[in-house]
Amino acid sequence: MTKQEALFEYLLRRADDTLILGHRLSEWCGHGPILEEDIALTNLALDLVGQATELYQYAAKVEDKGRDEDDLAFLRLEREYKNVLLVEQTNGDFGKTIVRQFLFDHFQILLYERLMESKDEQIAAIAAKSIKEVKYHLKHSSEWVIRLGDGTEESHNRVQESVTDLSRFIDELFYQDEVDELLIKEGVACDTSEFRSTYDANIKAVLDEATLSLPKEKWQLDGGRKGIHSEHLGYLLAELQYVQRTHPGMEW
Repeated sequence: MTKQEALFEYLLRRADDTLILGHRLSEWCGHGPILEEDIALTNLALDLVGQATELYQYAAKVEDKGRDEDDLAFLRLEREYKNVLLVEQTNGDFGKTIVRQFLFDHFQILLYERLMESKDEQIAAIAAKSIKEVKYHLKHSSEWVIRLGDGTEESHNRVQESVTDLSRFIDELFYQDEVDELLIKEGVACDTSEFRSTYDANIKAVLDEATLSLPKEKWQLDGGRKGIHSEHLGYLLAELQYVQRTHPGMEW
């Protein structure tokens, strides 16, 4: 594998994570539990799609095969998407959406803090710009986890159920293979294993305050980085890609 191939794959993974999660959050537009949260979730979605756009633009440049960010976002098949399984899980209720965001935000903040030091100037610039948004995302999701976990008996039980369910996807956030190894040696990517203990401590601190806990069972699911997804992604892509597939080459 060449450095160019590894960099393209790495950028796709990061872009797919943010695009798919952004689309999931966009499904809340007009359906939020209160007006303020309807707007907040929509803005989070816009932030994530914006991050994905910049990553896809750079990926298209690295690939150098005539594709652009729209081609990469909308015109690939399900097995060609490399996002982690966590971000494609269905929204469920508001609490489940918040828990999914919470688990992702705590990873994303630690990742971008280190990618700001990347020897790849474009990646460093994207990370520096994106981290301002991610800091807000993290504050928003953590505060809601505490509010719901330490709220009513019903809110506590429902959010605890979501924590138990979605914790199965945590390990995949830290998945690394030859792509990462090559780019870590080049100083382009960061070794996520170096901040796994920090991640665990950070989410535990919030969960403790929320009177919530991770399950003792350590059974985990993965496959997303290899293009093996849950049943949810195909339905998501059918909606996400509908206009591009129905009206190919259209411009607005």
